[in-house]
This record gives sequence, C-alpha cells and structure tokens, in this order.
Amino acid sequence: MPEAEGNAEENAESEPEEEAGELSAEQEAFPNQELLPTPVDKALEQAARTKSFRTRTMSTVLLIACFWGVIYAGHVPEMFLVMTVQLLVAREIFKLGQVAQKELKLPGFRAQQWYFFCVAEFYLHLRFIKNNLLVELSSTAHGASLFYGILKHHNLISYLLYMAGFVAFVLSLKRSLYKYQFGQYAWTHMICLMILLPSSTLISNIFVGQIWFLLPCWLVIINDICAYLAGFFFGRTPLISISPKKTWEGFAGGFVSTVVAAFFLSSFMSHFQWMTCPRKDLTVFGPLECELDEMYVSREYSLESLTQLLLPPGGGAALLRAVGGLLPAGLQAPLALLRLHVAPMQVHAMVLAMFAALIAPFGGFFASGFKRALKIKDFGDTIPGHGGITDRFDCQIAMAMFSYIYYWSYAASKPEVSVGDVLSLALRLGNAAQLELFHKLGNLLVGEGLLPGGGSRRVDACTPARERRLTPWRSRGGAGGREGVCLTAEAVGGRVGRPERLVGGEGMHASTAQLCGTAARAGHAVIHTLNRAIGGNHTHAQCGAAH
Repeated sequence: MPEAEGNAEENAESEPEEEAGELSAEQEAFPNQELLPTPVDKALEQAARTKSFRTRTMSTVLLIACFWGVIYAGHVPEMFLVMTVQLLVAREIFKLGQVAQKELKLPGFRAQQWYFFCVAEFYLHLRFIKNNLLVELSSTAHGASLFYGILKHHNLISYLLYMAGFVAFVLSLKRSLYKYQFGQYAWTHMICLMILLPSSTLISNIFVGQIWFLLPCWLVIINDICAYLAGFFFGRTPLISISPKKTWEGFAGGFVSTVVAAFFLSSFMSHFQWMTCPRKDLTVFGPLECELDEMYVSREYSLESLTQLLLPPGGGAALLRAVGGLLPAGLQAPLALLRLHVAPMQVHAMVLAMFAALIAPFGGFFASGFKRALKIKDFGDTIPGHGGITDRFDCQIAMAMFSYIYYWSYAASKPEVSVGDVLSLALRLGNAAQLELFHKLGNLLVGEGLLPGGGSRRVDACTPARERRLTPWRSRGGAGGREGVCLTAEAVGGRVGRPERLVGGEGMHASTAQLCGTAARAGHAVIHTLNRAIGGNHTHAQCGAAH
C-alpha cells in the first residue's frame, strides 16, 4: 500500500509536467491568460446539461403522477407512502455512517440497526392509527380476539422489543470495536429521533383530514420555488454561509408568496370533502362523507375576533390595543370597523405558511451543513437527477411536526367521540366491567326497541354469571373446547346460537359509567362495533346513559 501511494504521488506530480510540455503556441504567448472554452467544450457541456435536464424532468413528472395517484387512492396508501419514504431516508443515512471494513468484523450488526428502526416504527405508527385499527379489527370477533392483546399492551410490547434489541447489542460488543459500535448505536437513535419521530406525525395529519397533510407539503414546495425565483431575479445579499446561493431577497420573496398562496389554496381545498373529512377506519378507495367542520366555513370576522382563533380569551383585544396604540389616530377607527369574510382554515394556513417560509428552510440549511461536514454532494442517488430522498424531504420533516402540534393546539375542534375512541376505552376495562357494560347496553337497547323484546330475559340472565366473578365454562364444540361466558349471540338478538368468548382486560382504568357516557355521545355505530368487539356479531346498539 505505501508503494502504491508513492506511485500515485509520483504520477500526480508527473502529470502537470507532461501537460506543461504540451502547451500550445497561444499558451506560450499568453501564459497568464485563461483559455476560453472551445466550441467542442461548449457543445459537450450543453449536451450534459440537456441530458441532466431531461432526466430531472422525467423523474419529476413520474414522481408527481405517482404522488397524485396515491392521494386518489386514499388515506391508507398515503400512510404506506410515508412509511416507504421513512425507510428510504433511513437507508441513505445508515449508509453514510457505515464503514465497510469494520462491518465485515460484525456480522449481523446492520440488522440490529434495522431492528431498532422497525421497533420505533411499530411504536409510533400504531399509536397514531390505533383507533382506526380497532374499528377494522372489531368487525369480527375472531379479529378482535386475535389482536386484542397487541393493541391493549402496545406500550409494554414496544418496550420489551426495544430491550431485547438493547440486550442483543450489549452481547455483540467486541473489544476492538467498542467506539465504532457505540457510535453506530447513537447514529441509529439519532435517525429515530430526528427523522422517524417527526415524519411519523404525517400519519396523524393524514387521518385528521388530508388537507393537513397536503397543504403543509405544498407550502414547502411553493416557498422553495418562489424563493428560488425571487433570488434568481432580485437576489443580491447573501443569507447564510452554509448555502451561498441563498439571498435575503429570495427569502423575503418566498415568504410573501407562500403566505398569499396559502390563503387561496386553503380556501380551494376546503371545498372538497376528500380533503377535509377525517378517516375513522382503514378503508381503501372507500367513500368519505362527514358534516363540514366550522373551521372550513367562511364567515365575517372583526380583527379582534380573528385574533381569538390563535390567542387565549382577551389576548386578541390586548394585542390589538397594544398595536393600535402605535398607529396614527386616523387609522385606529377604520381598523376597529374593518370586517373580513374568511374561513378559520385560511388563518391557520397563513400561520403554516409563515413557518414554511421562515423556519422550515433551516431544515434544508441543516442538511446542507451536514453534507458539507461529510464532504458529499447528495445523501444518495435514489431519485435520478435529484439525488437522494433525504435531499428532497429535509424541510418536509420539520414542517410535518409543526403541522401536527399546531393542529392539536389550535385547529382541532371540540373533541368528538368516534367508534375507535370508545373501543380504546373498552380495552381499558376489566373483565367484570366489560361484561357489566355489555349487560347494561343490552337492557337499554331492548327498552329502546333496537333489540327484539324477547332478548330481554336472556340479557338479564347474564347478571348471575357476572356476580359469580365470571367463572368460565368450556363448550364441547371444537377441538379442546373453548372458554366462554353466559352471553350468546342469540341472547342479544344475533343469528348465531353458539357461545362467543368475550374480550377481557386487566385492571379497571376506565369506569363503565364513563364508557357508557362516551358511547352515548358517539351514536349507534359505536355500540354496534363495540358489541362486535366484546361479544361477537350483534345488532346495532346505543348506550342509554344520555337518555
């Protein structure tokens, strides 16, 4: 190796001498003057630019077409799109920290990193879609019983999976590679914290309404384009040394353009239920209908009432008084009488636009500094002509987290009860409380006429079994028998006359009365699904606590 390095140095030193010996007459006459590119050089450069432009254009059109296809497919395909992007970003960044020679001495070490990544995905994603998943799994008693334990003990399972990986990591430590292994361990957790955690909030944004997923993404793109155009035509003052081509003029132009675009784009998107309605289940290509939230309805606002959308009660008036005191007296009265006809969503969109223009670009600056530290041009070559996935989504990651926090802090309407919310509470009830809930629901439904009158006696018959602390019995059907309780599907108006095993639970963290009241606010569809989750396939039901 030293000899090879020496030869390389000799060759490197000899090359300039050879080139120097082949100077043209023009170079000899004007040694200090740089030569202009020849027509051949210009032609080659132009051909390279044309090829690069063609590649970038084709890949951009393909990406946009795929993106809109996924949006048309619905919320679940979008969720898998986010998961795919997370996977590709993690692959690119994992590769940056990899040292091939040391990896050969650690077989299976790369699999440990992916194991931690998958555990983090299991924990984060299931938290965001747990209620939607409960609605789907409770469609059959078999699905509810099969996945009941995973959903109820999701946090514990996630922690135990992580600790299993932690133990495996400690057991894999090798004396000569401690520093490298611990560096990779920290690298993996950095990826989960900086990439996976904030980008996973996109899944929550998707299911509360696609507008909260698409609008922030478009605002980042609009700001990037407008800032580039403003900087190209008017840019004079450098903005930050990490990105020398960024200018203050472009930064300001992007800010103004993005805020204006957000105002009109949010108004346009609010007209489509596919954009505004939340998805409460995991249906693909299914219809989506809901009552339009007041957030998307345009109405008349004064400046004071408009500021109350974002500030606590009294804060808007105090702010206006403070700002109004700085204005000329001739402007204060007209501003007090000013009325604006807007939808609250347009105000929220302008706040999102301000973040997309002022803060999100620093995610790109961070990525630029990171690449300079590693002396690389791009994070990868996943997208032809554009570099890696990380190069295109650095600002989107910061924007996703802000959109999620902002929605639940300011934009989310008064909490409404969904089927998934009730099922999530039901999983926290103990065995006795679950059966008591089902018993009371059955009696109330018979009284409302939602169940056949003949079912009343059979529902009441559950009480003795509950009082006997749910002593289990075993049916004679099936191999080895099956545990069950007093209720049958026939007892509550079902069509199947065989016993069904009720879903049980540990601890009584939620009271039956609390769940009953929650179910009453949710409506018949909630109890219909709750019956299926707890006792099999039954007819529609509704808690009568609200009557």
